This record gives sequence, structure tokens and C-alpha cells, in this order.
Amino acid sequence: MRVTVATFQGMPPEFGGNDRMLLEKLRDRDIDADYVPWDEAGADWSSQDLVVARSPWDYALRHDEFIGWVRSVRAPLENDPALIEWNSDKRYMGDLRGGGVAVVETAYVAPGDPIPAIEREVVIKPTISAGARDTGHFGPESAAAGRDLIARIQDRGSTAMVQPYVPTVETTGETAVVTFAGEISHVLHKRAVLGRHEVAPIREDDELRVAESMYDPDLVLAGEADEDELALARRTLEAIERRFSATPLVARIDMLRDESGAPILLELEAIEPNLYFEQAPGAADRLADAIVARAAG
Repeated sequence: MRVTVATFQGMPPEFGGNDRMLLEKLRDRDIDADYVPWDEAGADWSSQDLVVARSPWDYALRHDEFIGWVRSVRAPLENDPALIEWNSDKRYMGDLRGGGVAVVETAYVAPGDPIPAIEREVVIKPTISAGARDTGHFGPESAAAGRDLIARIQDRGSTAMVQPYVPTVETTGETAVVTFAGEISHVLHKRAVLGRHEVAPIREDDELRVAESMYDPDLVLAGEADEDELALARRTLEAIERRFSATPLVARIDMLRDESGAPILLELEAIEPNLYFEQAPGAADRLADAIVARAAG
């Protein structure tokens, strides 16, 4: 059985360990496994039993190219190409809300739309983004900077999303429920990434250009989920299954509690989430088993 893990050129050394561990686990199962940048010239994407888009982390910087690659792959992908394309643009949040999932309130500001006033604390980001790139936290006293970020996003031909800032991110933090083939693998806890009244500072000296805070080794730790949080994760997966008649091989379902205490979805990552194997003993084995089962069909 042949499995190729799709990654990207220029993986920072801080983030490459999960891919290497996964390859070891696949090879331990007698799988002919390798990882190859998704845009590598001359790569053979047709003869594998499964292509797993595990870490194409530059997709948001080259979105059209990446979606073109997804559509071109002739071997089975771990997720339906339509699911990958849908999840690559955060406008999916509106679809999930329509599917009965409790999500953070979101307004979308497309190119040409009037830039809204900022009269409360908000988070602003592009709908196609990753790693807190071009993401900021603003309030009325920094409204000009927030409106300027929206204008920059629009000027690139992109859509901005504006969400109310949920203050529990600073107290209880985020909960991330990680699932493999619809089964819960582990839970993570993430603390706040954004500072106030600014666009998150990014690391300029690597290809990803993600927020500097993403490199903090204590940003994400092992966590626990309450039953209502697990229920939100299950409802999110059910909404995907209804839409695509398929279960994502990998999903990280990020959530916060709103001011009433109810869990709400912040983001669904079903393409290339960082899984933090170092915080979850056994998770790499569970993912390897899920990959083998999906490749076997």
C-alpha cells in the first residue's frame, strides 16, 4: 500500500516533527509512505492508494494554485476535494450556522462592500488565512487600525470577516477537539494569541509568515472537554456529513465559551490542522490506523 503525505516547501523545523512521526507510524505498519510538497514539480500523484493533505500550510498564500492542485490529483484524497475547497475559505462558518451549529457571530466584508464602523471589541481576519496571519483585535479606540486592516484585505481582492471578541479566550481559553475518521482522538487547550489594538505581529524570516505567538511552545497544551463541548464537536461533524456524505479523515474543532457559558465554534480545520502529537500520546498511532483504514477503502 502506498500513501503520500502532502506538505509544503520550507517547513519550519519547529513544526515538522508531527509529519516525521506520522511517517514512522505508517512505515511501522508496512506502508510505503513518503511526504512530498504539494507543488513539487514532477511529483507522481496518480499511483498512490491515498494522498493525505496533512501539512500544505502555505495554501492560504497560494489559494488558487492549491485548489487547482486538489482538483488535479487523480489518486484518492483523504477528503473529498469539494470538502477541502469548502473548508479552505472561512465563509464555511455561515454554512455551518445554517446547518444548526452554534458559531461565533460573523459578518463578511467583500471587496467593494462598505467598511463597517467598529463600535465594540472585534477580531478581524481574511476568510482565507491561517496562523493568525493578517489577523487583529480592535476596539473603538483602535477603530481606524481595524478599518485599515479590512481595507487592506479588500484591496487584495479578499473578503474580511469581523467577529465580536469573546473575552473568555483570556480566562478559560480555547478548547480544540481533534477527531480522526469521526472518532475523538484527543483534546487540546489553547490560550489567547492576539494582543489588543493591533494586527498580530508575524515572523518575517520564514516562508509561512504566521504570527510570532504561534511559535510559543506553551501556546497549546493537553486539555479536556466537557460534554457540551463534545456535543458541539459531534454536531459539527454531523453537519459536514450531511453536506458532503463523508466524514473528514482529520478535523480539529476549535471552540470557546460565549458570555452565557455555552460553547460556540470558532473554526473547523479539516484540511491541515496542527495536531500537537507531543501533547497527545498515542495520537500518531490513531491517525496512522485511520489513514490505513481509509486507504484500504
